[in-house]
Amino acid sequence: MNTIISVKKLTKRFKNLTAVNEVSFNVNEGEIFGFLGPNGAGKTTTIDMLCTLLSPTSGEAVLNGYDVTKNRNKVRQCIGLVFQDPSLDDWLTAKENLEFHAMVYNIERKIAKKRIDEVLEIVELKDRKNDLVLNFSGGMKRRLEIARGLIHYPKVLFLDEPTLGLDPQTRNRVWEYIRDLKEKENITIFLTTHYMDEAENCDRIAIIDVGKIIAMDTPINLKKRVRGDIITVETSDNRSLNEELKKKKVKNIIFYNNKIQFEVYDSEKFIPKFIKESKEEIISISARKPTLDDVFLSLTGKKIREETVSGLDRMRKRFKMGRMRR
Repeated sequence: MNTIISVKKLTKRFKNLTAVNEVSFNVNEGEIFGFLGPNGAGKTTTIDMLCTLLSPTSGEAVLNGYDVTKNRNKVRQCIGLVFQDPSLDDWLTAKENLEFHAMVYNIERKIAKKRIDEVLEIVELKDRKNDLVLNFSGGMKRRLEIARGLIHYPKVLFLDEPTLGLDPQTRNRVWEYIRDLKEKENITIFLTTHYMDEAENCDRIAIIDVGKIIAMDTPINLKKRVRGDIITVETSDNRSLNEELKKKKVKNIIFYNNKIQFEVYDSEKFIPKFIKESKEEIISISARKPTLDDVFLSLTGKKIREETVSGLDRMRKRFKMGRMRR
């Protein structure tokens, strides 16, 4: 299997903040590779370096055989990028947005016309190509941005939080397009997300937190790290319960949101006995199979945070970082 992205000890610092801390990983050609982590973990900063939007402080990264610091123009010809924040011109039509992007990449007009029709067909927007983007829904805009990223036949398509802010139905549709792209166009997909269910679509996942990669594997293998069943319980005295659990055959006891989570091998046998023997009043108890959220919780001791930073705040952050680069 060919490696299309190779990253070694890649680091980015902004004054006293280390946003990305010596991350190393490889991405195979044709796979869907996911960066999973909370807001502020370093996902977008890593993508910005791989896409030549930011210069690394140290380390190295090679994309399709080109160094991201020494061969910026070559790298840019190999990639497509869908930003976390909307970047379309609302006062242009869908077709005009794509034409402008094709012009930026110096694609011949005849070839561009054919390719625009093809990508609009892929994202089911061909019948809306002459409509102003201003009148598009959020899901339609996201699909158009994916189409724009495909105009120049990229080797790697970067998707930064591709379904952020979309409703579940639209998110599922966007993922249908992403999976089709991988199969039909043989494009390598590199995406960032903080949605656990979304990460399940990836061939491999790198879990990143506080600028460091803390685990990397397939979704199935990552979940195997959490053995057995997950029990979540809330009682009248969780601290007393914690002492009780230490005497039982349970693993990875974690406190969060006034509840205790732990792992057992057989929840069906464990729960009835646990309820009968518990000295505390049980307010709630549940059992389920492990998820990627449980993997993150077991690795970091915390649940992944939901995206709470507004688009305006992110723009301010990017502007501030831009000033730092100058």
